[in-house]
Amino acid sequence: MKFRDVAIFNGDRYKVPQCIQRIDHRATHGWQLRYGGTKLFSDHSNDGSGAAAALAAATKELIRRIATMEAPTTLQRAPSANKTSNLPPGISGPILRERAGGRARDASLAVLLPRFGQTPVRRSVYIGTERTSTKAKFKAALERAKAMRAQAEESYRRAATRARRAEARELKAMLAAGAFGKQQARRSRSAA
Repeated sequence: MKFRDVAIFNGDRYKVPQCIQRIDHRATHGWQLRYGGTKLFSDHSNDGSGAAAALAAATKELIRRIATMEAPTTLQRAPSANKTSNLPPGISGPILRERAGGRARDASLAVLLPRFGQTPVRRSVYIGTERTSTKAKFKAALERAKAMRAQAEESYRRAATRARRAEARELKAMLAAGAFGKQQARRSRSAA
């Protein structure tokens, strides 16, 4: 999990995990959790003295949500606005290819299979040659392509959730060790 160093309005610094943002606006001071919806954990003080406790509560809730929710992914859910066909995301075609030495061109669909933490893989689903392809063969190939893409997306989501939950276990250990308390102020260069 990624962390960043955040300085709040009173100068205190905290090590903050991703998915938690600091809100300091007029009379609102606290940590906002942004994972599976949003929730504000208020400092309950105007001077920032409750920020450490609020950050700990937000981190505990983040760990709970990661343990019970599927990890969010950036997989495309709908076709791009620029896509000219009505095929689902990750599927394009039909693509006509002429093989070396062949007499007839064959048609296939291209399927992009996402893999978590790796580059996606492109696979082809054969439809038929120019002479043998029919609407029924196209529909059958499209169903195979949809099934391949759905299986790859499910594997991607499972792997993303597994990875996020492993990060949450590390986060829980860090929370128990007190890693999210107020950090020491940095010395200024002029004082050195």
